[in-house]
Formats: sequence, C-alpha cells, structure tokens
Amino acid sequence: MQDLLNKERETEVASSEQTRNAVTYVPRFDIVETKEEIVLYGDMPGVEPEDIDVSFEEQHLTVLGKVAPRHRDHKHIHGEYGIGDYHREFHVSETIDVEKITAELKNGVLTIQLPKSESVRSRRIEVGGA
Repeated sequence: MQDLLNKERETEVASSEQTRNAVTYVPRFDIVETKEEIVLYGDMPGVEPEDIDVSFEEQHLTVLGKVAPRHRDHKHIHGEYGIGDYHREFHVSETIDVEKITAELKNGVLTIQLPKSESVRSRRIEVGGA
C-alpha cells in the first residue's frame, strides 16, 4: 500500500508530461485500503468508458485512455481539464485476486476495486485453551 501512496502527486489539477510530439496527462487518484481490498478513485471528467483501458500485470495497475475535446463549438477563455492521452501507473505491493478486479466509470469518477487474495487478508486467530 505504501508504494501506491509514494506515487501520488500533490498538485491542484491533473499534471501533464511532454512526450515526443504530444502531451500525456496524469490524472489524480484517491486510494483507500480496507481489510478486503484496495480501491482507487480517479477524476476522469468528460471521459467515456470505451476510452479507458485498465490492466493489471505483475503487481502493476495501469490506466490508459484519451480525453476527447469538449465544447468544440465554443470559444475557450480558460481550460484546466486535460485534452488528449492520459497515463497513470501504480505499483501494488499487496497480493491481489486478479480475477475479481472491477472498474466502473460514473459521473466522471473511475472506481477501480482490487480485492486482496484470501492469503493476505488479516484475520483473527482463535486461541484455544487446554
């Protein structure tokens, strides 16, 4: 879990990185951990579910996608929402049940649930007496 927190950036809006001839945006995420799972909440305003690719391989969660231009028929005075490609990667140190990972986009928020495998969940051990 600490690996996830170490990757977080402390910025006001999604930051961008210049790569080759294009800009790649780095969306912001909140990360929550419970006994059963790790949940990520990412800001994805204006993104459609078909424009998001979420993958998990060898303890790396990767979120890729594209934000299409909005308000094409209006004159922009100022814009803070990133338009273009975005990429975010997290290293997950917990053992995750890969078959049970889910992702949902609702109201501009991407929610990714990473259930922990039974073997790493904390549990209470009953102590017997003689």
